[in-house]
Amino acid sequence: MKKGLLYLMGVLVFLVLAACTANESTGTEDENGEGEKAGDEKILQLNNGEEPTSFDPAIGFDNVSWNALNNLMEGLTRLGEDHTPQPAVAEKWDVSEDGTTYTFYLREDANWSNGDPVVAEDFIYAWERLLNPETGSSAGFLGYFIKGGEAFNSGEGSTEDLGITAVDEKTLEVELENPTGFFLHVLTNPAFFPVNHQVAAENPEWHTEAESFVGNGPFKLEFWEHDNEMIFTKNDVYWDADSVSLDGVHWAMVNDTNTEYQMFERGELDSAQIPAELSDQIIDGDNVQIVDQGGLEFFRFNVTEEPFQNKHIRKAFALAVDQDNIAEYVVKNKVKPAYGYISPGFTNPSSEDFRDVNGDLVSFDPEEAKQLLEKGMKEEGYDELPTVTLSYNTSDLNKEVAEAIQGMLSENIGVDVELENTEWNVFLEDQKALNHQLSRSSFLYDYADPVNFLESFITGSYMNRTGWSNEQYDKLIVHAKSQADEAKRWEYMYEAEKLLAEEMPLFPVRYYNQVEVLQEGVTNILRHPVGYLDLKYADKQ
Repeated sequence: MKKGLLYLMGVLVFLVLAACTANESTGTEDENGEGEKAGDEKILQLNNGEEPTSFDPAIGFDNVSWNALNNLMEGLTRLGEDHTPQPAVAEKWDVSEDGTTYTFYLREDANWSNGDPVVAEDFIYAWERLLNPETGSSAGFLGYFIKGGEAFNSGEGSTEDLGITAVDEKTLEVELENPTGFFLHVLTNPAFFPVNHQVAAENPEWHTEAESFVGNGPFKLEFWEHDNEMIFTKNDVYWDADSVSLDGVHWAMVNDTNTEYQMFERGELDSAQIPAELSDQIIDGDNVQIVDQGGLEFFRFNVTEEPFQNKHIRKAFALAVDQDNIAEYVVKNKVKPAYGYISPGFTNPSSEDFRDVNGDLVSFDPEEAKQLLEKGMKEEGYDELPTVTLSYNTSDLNKEVAEAIQGMLSENIGVDVELENTEWNVFLEDQKALNHQLSRSSFLYDYADPVNFLESFITGSYMNRTGWSNEQYDKLIVHAKSQADEAKRWEYMYEAEKLLAEEMPLFPVRYYNQVEVLQEGVTNILRHPVGYLDLKYADKQ
């Protein structure tokens, strides 16, 4: 999710968001030649990690869906090489003097892959569906900037109240609840991609198979063998097709870093993550690309379960974890330890980095951790702590991080925790249902503003998953999303992050970055600090 702009920090793509896992499949050409094309065509070979959750823009709220979808579809704006929003389906726009009304003018040559023109009604259809509570979109909150969006998504409004209007076939007017300086960046998120409303009306499952998929981006979905591979081909009817150098992209689905790297070594992939155990040998190579990305790996406490109803016990666990050790010796790949929740790289109106202003809020301190644990146990009347289980979704790296934390808690505060792992879909459902005591999490920004992370922990948020609720915090986030004075708005965000650290419903471990090793001749794979993988300008010699 996601979304001042950027430096930033760490992971998008190959390092999971809400944290993914996948099936082990080879992604090589099959006996019938259904795999990658032969000859002189430029076919980029990538690994998606696992099967996309969905290519429905309103549903696929994760990296394994949206990284690929970002190349099959396109919204009103698209992030450029400088990571700022550029004209896409909209060739230009006007903004009202008060900053609350945007008028977008769609390109005459913006077409769907089936030849239909992209029209304003396609955006209205898609955004109404995103916000419709019956859709159940986890990304629905991203539409709350739109006038009437939150009310509709909460079941208290209707489509008639939404601030989206088709002035004519190629003109879209959008009214916002409040001035939102980063709104053009919000619109680059795949949640705001249009949907061909005529195709969707005829076939609601249009997005589930290659044969029925209709997109408007640089590539077309040519072939999709679920849980195994996908093939994209260049979309010749894309309005900017002349800028697309690749003939296609072949996606494998392998959820193991070591296997992925072995495939790279064999020439079966053009890009791969670097396994942690090989980092020291490879990380400084000329063929390694490192891009900062806005994101955080963290652990959630379930405050509705013992012993984490007590904030001093929560803080004891947090301060017993050595973030620097995990970043340098477990994760490696030049990731940065996290002593706060907001990633470095977001700058305020005075050009100061959020992280520099708010400083270190959660630092390793085993002595204070022992004192806090003793205080919390006395408050709860514990002679010994209830059994604690740390849960994580299946992944070799996630396991290593969990084992490191397990050892630190034992060594630094004398607490033995049990570990459990499950596959991503099961893990996520259990986390949302508050079935975990202490669980691994990750966050990637959906749009380039610190409030995107902070809003995740308001009362009732889909992203909260801690059981924590704080009225003061909720008010701070309301102000941080509605205050027109930018300096004041940032002050609300500083205060909210400090309150989060004081209450500690979660603790930070490390920021993300995007590290990949590339085959010779592969260029211009664009990874944004905040945003999704872009292959529009990628090339392969």
